[in-house]
Amino acid sequence: MPWWDAQNHADRRPLLLKRGRLKSAIRAHFEAQGFTEVECGALVTSPGNETHLHAFETLLTGPDGDRRLYLHTSPEFAAKKLLAAGETRIFDFARVFRNRGRGRLHAPEFTMLEWYRAVEDYDVVIADSLALLKLAADVMETDLLRHRGAACDPRGPADRLTVAEAFTHFAGIDLLATLSPEGEGDAPALRSRARRGGIDVADDDDWSDMFSKILTLRVEPRLGLERPCILYEYPACEAALARVSPQDGRVAERFELYVCGVELANGFGELTDAVQQRSRFEAAMTKKEKLYGQRYPLDEEFLAALAHMPPASGVALGFDRLVMLATGAPNVDSVLWTPLS
Repeated sequence: MPWWDAQNHADRRPLLLKRGRLKSAIRAHFEAQGFTEVECGALVTSPGNETHLHAFETLLTGPDGDRRLYLHTSPEFAAKKLLAAGETRIFDFARVFRNRGRGRLHAPEFTMLEWYRAVEDYDVVIADSLALLKLAADVMETDLLRHRGAACDPRGPADRLTVAEAFTHFAGIDLLATLSPEGEGDAPALRSRARRGGIDVADDDDWSDMFSKILTLRVEPRLGLERPCILYEYPACEAALARVSPQDGRVAERFELYVCGVELANGFGELTDAVQQRSRFEAAMTKKEKLYGQRYPLDEEFLAALAHMPPASGVALGFDRLVMLATGAPNVDSVLWTPLS
């Protein structure tokens, strides 16, 4: 039945009302801490410069002709410009758009809850993320977050694993041994270790391809099954927008929050070095052009704003996924008011 069928809507409506209550509670939670809600525009010059990120394109028609624009895949660039402008605590329930993705956990149009603090220690926003799990459980009056037979206690202490520890525990791979002191990946070294562990990798897979395969197949399904899991210290080459760790140049200040094997949030100690950021973006776009025959322009205003941005940390959380987990819904479409037919 289509979502607009009266009986189908009646069945879905209790979940949608819970969605609204959670959104209101999160808004109040942030405002009580002195955050300002912002509304970043969806039409942008650059939709993001990650290799495997795919955007929707459009044309802006004006007196001087057509100009190519994109629907944003995240409000990140605009939010960081607001930090450069003087904002210190902001959040946005942003409607965002990503192409080539549709499934149980993916919708082409979805809601990203994104927030930023002008603080250097990204442990602060990790704590924010865990607090939102408890808030969701309180609002939904549930003791457990659930998905596909897995159950997670949102109020208990979270597990914390570095990415290197997770690869050792779940895949039997010494990941750091495949990274240079500067954090660049050694593809032959990782390929050898992956194959010894029975993981099917191709001869032409680069280090990043193999990293993603191992993470998806061996690591992610094991995270957050009883307690929330913070996976942190991502390899620097897998954290294009994050600061390099001052303790180890091979890894960066990036974390992800997992619940019931589902990636729920992605956060950074934010990179503010425009030279490094440009270099990382250009490398990603070169790979994107090689793989997909396409590259996105760089947002020059964003790069210029980095010079004025204070030390900051931020998080992007999939709001629809949080609602799904807190209500026990089977997929994200079940908690969207008007899912794409």
